[in-house]
Amino acid sequence: MASLKDQFFNPGKVSYLAGLIAAAYPEFPSSAFQEDVVALFPEQELKERLAHMTTCLHQHLPDDYLTALAILLRALPEELDPTQSDDDFGDFIFAPLSLFVARYGCLKEYLNISLNALKEMTKRFSAEYAIRFFLNEFPEETIAYLTTCARDENYHVRRWASEGTRPKLPWAQGLSIGWEMPLPILELLYCDPTRFVTRSVANHLNDISKLEPEVVVETLRRWQESKAQSEKEMDFLTRHSLRTLVKKGHSGALEMLGFGAEPNITITDFYTTTPTVKVGEVFEFCLVFSSHETQHLLIDYLMEFASDRKRRGKKVFKLKQLEAKEGSSKSIKKKHPMRLMTTRRLVLGEHKVTLKINGKTFDSLSFELVE
Repeated sequence: MASLKDQFFNPGKVSYLAGLIAAAYPEFPSSAFQEDVVALFPEQELKERLAHMTTCLHQHLPDDYLTALAILLRALPEELDPTQSDDDFGDFIFAPLSLFVARYGCLKEYLNISLNALKEMTKRFSAEYAIRFFLNEFPEETIAYLTTCARDENYHVRRWASEGTRPKLPWAQGLSIGWEMPLPILELLYCDPTRFVTRSVANHLNDISKLEPEVVVETLRRWQESKAQSEKEMDFLTRHSLRTLVKKGHSGALEMLGFGAEPNITITDFYTTTPTVKVGEVFEFCLVFSSHETQHLLIDYLMEFASDRKRRGKKVFKLKQLEAKEGSSKSIKKKHPMRLMTTRRLVLGEHKVTLKINGKTFDSLSFELVE
């Protein structure tokens, strides 16, 4: 499978973008642009390719920012399908266009023009990274603009208002504004009818939960009481917003989801059939327990990875949600692949697995990862 950098930025994609620009601006040196862009691809990672393409756009478009921006706006393809409701991210090849606006148009004299340009671009591919330049340089003006966007008829624009202001947006530059500044935007969007938007609101709240967990719990309680969102969608938004707090065993988050009670169980067996696992193979374990009352249980497991550093990496994984009847006995088996991933480096050695039930820590076991 091709890497993300090769999926998003490759010669074919660059040729497609160059063709759109040339159609809007016949003087555009399409061949030279493509040659300059792809020449450095072999030695660049994803974000480097994005930055490099932006530089190449600047080199091959007219020097005047407003003239160059007008060309890029004319080159935009049709808006993303407005009848979709989720997972319609668009084409990453348009990310350099919004970065062009952020890099060369984040000036007071161009502020309204640049913000309006990003609004158009986000209808093709989210300008969530680019808007953060403006949030840091012109926080009050940009928040006011995005607050208006939260009422826009296009759901990509509404999502942009939430996603671009997230405190901990992955891959993006940090924000100098406080986490509380965009809260009025979320108040407008939590009752949105589109899942693409409410997922962003939930991700935004999940970010805040890492900073101010009680604010998130209280906000969700208030939103639930308002009845402004459908029960089904509010349930999704709540669960998705609280996922980090649930993994941490936060009592208020667990209570909201119905897992606040102390588990009244006896673990009769917790074992692994694979005490030694080769890289690329599967670690297997089994949990057997008895329930002494009818209760809702949220069962996770914390894996502490072997490490060649002083601090072991660790991550909580989902195992099972269930209603256990009084007097019942349950057996749960799990297979956990120990394959190589781009987001985590595997280290040979002892790995520890600990059960977490309703946020409380239970039994542990270990296995050895070998070549």
